[in-house]
Amino acid sequence: MKLPTTLRALPMPLWLQGVFELGQAAVISALLVVIPVAAVWFTGGFADRTPESAARLAGQGWLVMHGVPLVLQFPAGLAGADAVAGLLHVIPLGLVLVPLLLAWRAGRRLARASYTDQLWQAFLGALATYAIIGAVIAYVSTTPEASAPLVAAALIPPVSAGIGLVTGAYREAGAWSRLVGVDFAAWVGRTSQHSRWAGSYAWSILRSGFLAVMVAASLAAALLAVAIGLNWTGIAAIYERIDGGIAGASVVTLLQLGLLPNLAVWTMSWCTGAGFALGSGSSLTPLASTVGPLPALPILGALPAGTLDHGYAALAIPVLAGLLAGWWFFREGENHFDEWLALHSGQRWLTSTVSTLALAGLIGITAGLLGAVAALVSRASLGLGRFTDLGPDPLSVGLWLALEVAVGAILGHAAGPLLEREPRRS
Repeated sequence: MKLPTTLRALPMPLWLQGVFELGQAAVISALLVVIPVAAVWFTGGFADRTPESAARLAGQGWLVMHGVPLVLQFPAGLAGADAVAGLLHVIPLGLVLVPLLLAWRAGRRLARASYTDQLWQAFLGALATYAIIGAVIAYVSTTPEASAPLVAAALIPPVSAGIGLVTGAYREAGAWSRLVGVDFAAWVGRTSQHSRWAGSYAWSILRSGFLAVMVAASLAAALLAVAIGLNWTGIAAIYERIDGGIAGASVVTLLQLGLLPNLAVWTMSWCTGAGFALGSGSSLTPLASTVGPLPALPILGALPAGTLDHGYAALAIPVLAGLLAGWWFFREGENHFDEWLALHSGQRWLTSTVSTLALAGLIGITAGLLGAVAALVSRASLGLGRFTDLGPDPLSVGLWLALEVAVGAILGHAAGPLLEREPRRS
């Protein structure tokens, strides 16, 4: 009998591979905070801080990057009537993309290593690791001035990581049956024809509403870019007043890039007419702006001031988004509600009107709900002072966006037959 000349490596358990994958993601995402903080500390920007204090600040930055709130207290360590406490909360949507994309990559790798029905083991190890890391960072980063609740630090960071894991695993597997062992396509195939028609109609409505929000957000982001370009002189002047050196300017720029998607959502809210707030008592809408003293953040130099002569033109952006959504729904050819009405009534003018109003209302409601969620996620609070109300009101944004998208969807669906008319053959 011939003995093997080399030892065979034992396969790594899936839960342990999940631990390594998201542990690696946590380390890489931490560098995004540690390196700027270290650069500012080495250049003397934190002259009153010890290395341990700067490390705790970096830990708090990692938690804030994942959307974990911080409890602030001023003056530090003082209790009683003279103490002021607040909750600093912001989800920098540009920075949270970093751990999400790292988790997306980890999800693809874990899907390749897992058999059907076994991916939960890898996910369990990965998310438990991320939760433990969040809780440990919150514990060691506590200072008299700021602290993060341990429960929030353990539960909130795994949310973005979990979204990345699931989407990455699905991208690699290509089907839910590969991940959870359930063939949803076969399950749908066993339902009745009417159920499948209702499902395809609802799915088209959801996708149309999502398209409307994405178009509105994209056009709003383009408008924000134009505003930044037109007001670049004022932005540069704020940079000069800060005078933080290369390291300080880099940190400020990184912070602004992290908040750029939030500002794009605020711009979309502004375009709907709902506007947004930059502190208690302030309001910015397409028709007028009332803003008090602002922090020295350069990108705020792009804010509109006073009364805008043509600000109402921005209201066309959500209507245009709804128009494209209505046209896209027409191209899908999934208006089964209209077909059902046509089978039960010979009054075509009535059934067509009712079905168009119904789909426009449903698309508007879907877009309004998605817009309200985006507005809620983009809101922020600095915890103390007048800057506890930053961002749009989700309810106002949802109502305005739903109405404007619905109007645009009616126009887009009505124009569909004209835009899709086939040319006559000679």
